[in-house]
Amino acid sequence: MTAQTKSNPGNYFEDFSIGMELVHATPQTVTEGDIALYRALTGNRYAQYSSAEFAKAAGLPGLAIDPIHAFHVVFGKSVPDISLNAVANLGYADGRIRRPIMPGDTLNTVSEVIGMKENSNKRTGVVWVRTRGFNQNGIEVMSFVRWVMVNKWEEDAAVPPTHIPDLPDAVPGSELEGFAPMEDWDFSLAGSPYGYEDYEIGEKINHVDGMTVEEAEHQIATRLYQNTAKVHFDAHGQKSSRFGKRLIYGGVVISIARSLAFNGLANAGQVLAINAGTHASPLFAGDTIYAWSEVLDKADLSDKAGALRLRLVAVKDQDPGAFAYKTGDGKYAEGVLLDFDYWAAIPKLSGR
Repeated sequence: MTAQTKSNPGNYFEDFSIGMELVHATPQTVTEGDIALYRALTGNRYAQYSSAEFAKAAGLPGLAIDPIHAFHVVFGKSVPDISLNAVANLGYADGRIRRPIMPGDTLNTVSEVIGMKENSNKRTGVVWVRTRGFNQNGIEVMSFVRWVMVNKWEEDAAVPPTHIPDLPDAVPGSELEGFAPMEDWDFSLAGSPYGYEDYEIGEKINHVDGMTVEEAEHQIATRLYQNTAKVHFDAHGQKSSRFGKRLIYGGVVISIARSLAFNGLANAGQVLAINAGTHASPLFAGDTIYAWSEVLDKADLSDKAGALRLRLVAVKDQDPGAFAYKTGDGKYAEGVLLDFDYWAAIPKLSGR
């Protein structure tokens, strides 16, 4: 008798097609318990995601889910259908956080394939998807584009013609939405005296602190988002991989680097948009993450708030004050883990 299986093997490159819609399984209700666990795993200290009273005074309905935490949940839903057979997640663009996500909200995820390109080796290809997260009322709370290198099942399989989507370099500052009014912002309780007016385009900020990531921690963090990618969990299967061991989910690097950025950007905790992101090199258990930021642009939001466009660079096992980024030939410098370009809301001093 032929063995049968009802298991999901995941999609390979030739299984995708332009315009294909994927409704992802397992909606997730986010709770205050999730906030506490996210804080324990990342060291998140931004005041509006730590204190319900502070959040209300700043104009949020209450203690909110950190937008990057919610991003990981929405991302995690898409993994079984998009990147279960991935070689690597390559980048992000056009990410928009449209409204606050609150404890008790249930996040659902839908993706559309918007681009495909077979690689010259005929063994892999790149798939671009636009992923949208919705709450329990069917309201879109965020969207983003990501592209991922996926294995082919058969080298000679027919694939669609190449189509690379046209994506913006950044979300325009005039299109930022979902920010807290920041009407009654307590700079002392937030942990920094610096507001929108204090930051200059081109300024670099050394976040100083470091955080070593242990094996159990990164797996718990990734399971929190229900991300099932094999490369993060299957130690036996990864023995035959390029690195011979499990990789740490790139989202862990994003979250820890942002948590480290509190030291220098404590008032800029609310992420409004993700412009671009590259995981420049892998991270493994036992490595230590450090981070620095560069102010790329500024945008006026209201009488009380503005936004900073920030490049967040995470490095491992080195001094972040060296501001390692790219070499003369345009390649990432040794030890650079993450290049993450995003917009964050920040209160104005003049709005006090």
